[in-house]
Amino acid sequence: MPGTLYVVATPIGNLEDITQHALRVLREADRIACEDTRQTRRLLDHYGISARPVSYHEHNERARAEELISELEAGRSIALVCDAGTPLIADPGYRIVSEARARGIAVVPIPGPSAMIAALSASGLPSDRFCFFGFLPPRTAQRRKALESARDLDATLVFYEAPHRILQMLEDLDATLGARRVVIARELTKIHEEFLSGAPLELRAELASRPAVKGEFTVMVGRAEEGAGGEGADVGGEVESLMAGGMARMEAIKTVARRHGLAKREVYRGLMSRADGSSAAKEESE
Repeated sequence: MPGTLYVVATPIGNLEDITQHALRVLREADRIACEDTRQTRRLLDHYGISARPVSYHEHNERARAEELISELEAGRSIALVCDAGTPLIADPGYRIVSEARARGIAVVPIPGPSAMIAALSASGLPSDRFCFFGFLPPRTAQRRKALESARDLDATLVFYEAPHRILQMLEDLDATLGARRVVIARELTKIHEEFLSGAPLELRAELASRPAVKGEFTVMVGRAEEGAGGEGADVGGEVESLMAGGMARMEAIKTVARRHGLAKREVYRGLMSRADGSSAAKEESE
């Protein structure tokens, strides 16, 4: 009779954030498959679990999945964990779970921590509808294309991002989605846990002012109506801001139009209205 594959959620920072159910499964499993054996060993040692974990990550997933499936078919039980949080949520595990299901092997979820859910629950953004994207592509053009595809979704957008790409990602958010409300969660459940809220470029300026940008980031983006975009946005001011940064006027108009889903002529009118208002104010002061 085949064994059972347990998909076990583990703490994302604070080692106390683990269920009794998860600890029992980890103690009783014949094998524990994990991303980084050193990381998982810390958790196991903390709770006095003597099992010897075996690595299962993106670089050996194909070969190791076959090995583990063979053990499951032989009647052994396997606990699948990732370095932090719930396996398969922007982490390895899909191949073995999919194959186990296809072969009629029982797959049992042991729920628990998830950085995405933890961050969203404390963000202050609407959580009735949200869309999780995991990590965006590393290259700017691909990342912007992915963000563009999410522009019209009527949901809070949730992403993971690495510290060495967070500044560029915030620039790309501004360029593609505009000045929506963004909430960043950093170092969740750890000593230096932090939430930051604001427009993309405001958050970029805050992080760029620090000596170093550290920690894994969960980035949540409000719907269009949650930010400064769309109706009532100071599109003329946005164009002027981009021009002040060296962008040509027509390119700035196109960029702002794309941010807010407006026609270029509407943005141009906003720019002209702003210019007329500035001229009138100058004349009155004279």
